[in-house]
Amino acid sequence: MNLTEPDIDDLFEDALLLLKELIETPSISKQENYTADIIQQFLESEGIPLQKSSNNIWAFNKFFDAKKPSILLNSHHDTVQPNSGYTKDPFQAIVEDDKLFGLGSNDAAGCLVSLIAAFHYFYNKEIPYNIIIAATAEEEISGANGIESILGQLPEFELAIVGEPTLMQMAVAEKGLMVIDATVKGKAGHAAREEGVNAIYEALDDLNTIKDYQFKKVSPFLGKTKATATIIQGGSQHNVIPDTCQYTLDVRVTDSYALDEALEELQNVLKADLKPRSKRLNSSKVPEGHKILSVAKALGLELYGSPTLSDQALIPYPSIKIGPGDSARSHSPDEYIYHEEIKTGIEGYINILREYMFS
Repeated sequence: MNLTEPDIDDLFEDALLLLKELIETPSISKQENYTADIIQQFLESEGIPLQKSSNNIWAFNKFFDAKKPSILLNSHHDTVQPNSGYTKDPFQAIVEDDKLFGLGSNDAAGCLVSLIAAFHYFYNKEIPYNIIIAATAEEEISGANGIESILGQLPEFELAIVGEPTLMQMAVAEKGLMVIDATVKGKAGHAAREEGVNAIYEALDDLNTIKDYQFKKVSPFLGKTKATATIIQGGSQHNVIPDTCQYTLDVRVTDSYALDEALEELQNVLKADLKPRSKRLNSSKVPEGHKILSVAKALGLELYGSPTLSDQALIPYPSIKIGPGDSARSHSPDEYIYHEEIKTGIEGYINILREYMFS
């Protein structure tokens, strides 16, 4: 391939070969070292210098200039565990009727190889922005050794483009996540006598409150913040009134709330003592008037707010989420992506970057 003027068809063919290699190399979260090696070898084979930390790979465009504003292109190369519903080998790149099957094909290696191709397209050009590609780890578990671990080694970004399967629709807002461990205290007693305070019954009051609870503030773009009880534990013996009951809340927070605000509102209506596991995974929304919104309008891209979490939550800069593939296929049996979606993704990313940089 001619590095100076890469051809779209050549970029597509290279992206497809890279995607197949990634599919056939297991990369469960925290075990992405082999796919990191593959991405490193691919970039080096194209004459692109790179940096590496743990299982994260990143590279700068050839004419990087610290005085220019920067754009981050980011997607992940880790996957979830294959589920029991697979009828095809999840670690074999199988092509049937223009579909490429395999674990991670849709979420999110298809996005990653398309972003790498778009980066390659602009790599050797004189452009008014810096472009940085980052192929990162541990996205599926929001791990500390993923994108968050390398942000300090990167410049500030005017925009981050996060590759996730969105049918090339542009998510300009995303809900955050707060997992809360709740503890309700009662008083132990003998089950045969009317004594003690049953912590399970006390927790039931909380769970009924959660079931119907409506947060006070609603986001114009992301709608309602939602808390869902997902785990409960209480009691240890059949004849003892339990003095403790613990439950877990999955709280999907919109841009109407800081995580602390949502936590405080819940604490005011629940009996339990609430302890969030972390407050890292914030909601995000592109600021009003940001240039990417006019770019989306010019390109006729559909805008929406995403209920699903991505590395956007860990990127402290304006960001969008967009990519080839369909979120509905993610984590599903016999995951796949269409060949044509990869090509459309490459062209779509190039068009977004070109419009953003030169409009």
